[in-house]
Amino acid sequence: MNKCIQRCKKWLKKIISAIFGLWCIVKHFLREQFNKNIYTRVIFTNVTTFAVGLIILTILSSFAVKQVTYAQVQQEMLRKAKRVNFALLQQKDRPWILNSDEANDQVQARQELMKFLADSFDSKITVFDMEGNIADTSEEQELVPGSKVDKKFVEMLKKGGNTTRIVDGETDQLTFIAVVPMGNNNDAIEKGIMLESKPSNYDLTSNTIRSYLIIGGMILLVIIIFISMHLAMQISKPISQLATTVAEVSRGSFSLSTDDKDLDEINVLTDQLNKLAERLQQLQAESQRMEQEKTRLFSEISHEIRTPLTSVQGFVEAIRDGMVQDEAVMEKYLDTIYTQTLHISRLVDDLLAISRLESGNITVEKLPVNLSALTQSVVAAMEGLASNKNTSILLEKAENALVLGDVDRMEQIIKNLIKNAIEATENGTIKVSVEVRQDKVFLTVEDSGVGISPDDLPHIWERFYRAKNHRRSYTQEEGSGLGLVIVKKLVELQDGKIDVTSKLGKGTTFTVSFPSYNQE
Repeated sequence: MNKCIQRCKKWLKKIISAIFGLWCIVKHFLREQFNKNIYTRVIFTNVTTFAVGLIILTILSSFAVKQVTYAQVQQEMLRKAKRVNFALLQQKDRPWILNSDEANDQVQARQELMKFLADSFDSKITVFDMEGNIADTSEEQELVPGSKVDKKFVEMLKKGGNTTRIVDGETDQLTFIAVVPMGNNNDAIEKGIMLESKPSNYDLTSNTIRSYLIIGGMILLVIIIFISMHLAMQISKPISQLATTVAEVSRGSFSLSTDDKDLDEINVLTDQLNKLAERLQQLQAESQRMEQEKTRLFSEISHEIRTPLTSVQGFVEAIRDGMVQDEAVMEKYLDTIYTQTLHISRLVDDLLAISRLESGNITVEKLPVNLSALTQSVVAAMEGLASNKNTSILLEKAENALVLGDVDRMEQIIKNLIKNAIEATENGTIKVSVEVRQDKVFLTVEDSGVGISPDDLPHIWERFYRAKNHRRSYTQEEGSGLGLVIVKKLVELQDGKIDVTSKLGKGTTFTVSFPSYNQE
């Protein structure tokens, strides 16, 4: 016996484990299909929602129909009981009390009447007194003296009558019962009439209604599946098209569709993708431009460095090979090598400065700076360099002017402008002035040098650009071609603006303006 129980337990565990495993597989499959795409999610959600709703609706409707039907049946039973009472009241010559002395023909006539009423109203009729004793019944079997009805029916009679329903304990069949007083309403209650009916057809009606609901629900389910499929296709189709478009964008094609879709959300997403594609196209063009600029910059740097290095290499090889015996020539060669080395050093420094400026690594600490005093000190420091070219520097105006800026960067701006003027001027004059006009401070550097041609003037802010009349042999000291680029970026970095005017053969004027700082 114990072995059988253990075997049953093992088999039961295996069955439970198999059912659990099957449930896990089905659950995983349903979750995978639900999360697969919008198409399956819309269909699965709609079908599941409708199925659950149909089940709940069927249960609620069955309950509601049953309650309404039972209420109608109880009201109908109550009306039937009153009609039976009316019919019995018409038989005034027939007492409804069980009497042993009563003639058989009277008993038979009363029994036939009760049976006729029971057949007419499709119910079992019972007449009983206030003690519960059965006076008469419509059943064909012989009435046994002392038979009584249930006490609760007597209580219902005392309360004036009512209806109820009970379930037969043996057959589990529902029975409707109506109890009304027998006689006129004005008479004292002495007897009661009880009608019993088993509405088998009512359960059939409820089942029929439930079947109709299920069939109609299945038809609606099929319709909902087709509608869901159509709706899911309408939603997923433009999204799939957008996915294809994004794939095209990732491959470098930036031509997107501008056709309006049916859904506003898809149109908004399409607009955003179009903007993104335009932005990517701009970034790609900018990247290509920067790549070309970088290539050109490397080429220019290589050219600018190779030229002085070639000169230095040639002089060094001449000296090493012993081709230079004259001390004066040797001294000249060494001066040239030194000059070109300084040129390369300045070129590297300027390149580093340009790199920091363009990358934003140079920070400017903006503090009040006396531009007049700073300009005076720079002019005094560069008078010696100008005198070497028989050029004089004149500080025409030096009004007391305060600006917000970095004193070191301001000094670098002034030095570069005066140095460019000195390089362009020989046996001439350089005029420097600082003056305040309304809310701006203007720094002007004017030379009487060779000037810049109209063709060269727009290009002086480009890297490594030098005007044709400024080009000279590398045996002399010359600039890196980056000075004005650095000056312009430093001016803009300090909220300033620089302008230039020039006439070929008559000189050049640089004008720098900064916002005036009100110390008050």
